[in-house]
Amino acid sequence: MFIFDKHLISNMWPFRSKKSLYETGIFNGLIDWHSHILPGVDDGIKTLDEAIRVLQSYEDLGVKKIWLTPHIMEDYPNSTEELRLKYQELKSLWKGNLEIKLAAENMLDNLFENRLDNNDLLPIGDDGNHLLIETSYYTPPFGMDEMLEKIKHKGYFPILAHPERYRYMDKKDYIKLKEDGLLFQLNFVSLVGGYGETARDKAEWLLKEDMIDLIGSDVHKLESVMSQIKIALKRKEVEKLLIDLASRPKIV
Repeated sequence: MFIFDKHLISNMWPFRSKKSLYETGIFNGLIDWHSHILPGVDDGIKTLDEAIRVLQSYEDLGVKKIWLTPHIMEDYPNSTEELRLKYQELKSLWKGNLEIKLAAENMLDNLFENRLDNNDLLPIGDDGNHLLIETSYYTPPFGMDEMLEKIKHKGYFPILAHPERYRYMDKKDYIKLKEDGLLFQLNFVSLVGGYGETARDKAEWLLKEDMIDLIGSDVHKLESVMSQIKIALKRKEVEKLLIDLASRPKIV
């Protein structure tokens, strides 16, 4: 179990006035590395009209670029060809300045292993050699270490989506994964309790330990994200760490 000494944390980050996610200014020029805006393909946005509305809202926030990362998993066995066609349809309708790019969020399951064997993937990043991956929130996949090694053997660098959300992971697990060369992508709404207190504590710890590499919204519903970015951060120091992370040079 992931346990924190809250008294220690409160002494380390004393109370001061705190800003909301929106007030930090992190969205100005932000690259969002995780979203479910491609419509009608998973549990995210459902229609083209809704997708356009989300993109316009993100552009209004100041977001510079957003990666569309629909689920590819046994529950949503999207083919890469179908996703590319959906992407081209959305891209042809989007007239804003916000840049949209296509990748996928890959569940480490049997379907992923088959796609990896056949090089049937949608990598993330302009260099085309990173993969956004996830696991179950409750248990690791069988043979996870071997699967990660296979990804790297194929020439890809794994990016673990929302590490703060995995209930089975503890500090030692995060440290090992970083030592193994994984990048971590934080869902920024975790920092305001979007997934509960444990995920928020983990997110703060990962930020403090400089383990987070990329930021994403993981947006499924616009209204949820827009309401959560107005919530105040719990600790002032989180604001500085988040701003520093958002302003770093692009690494992918």
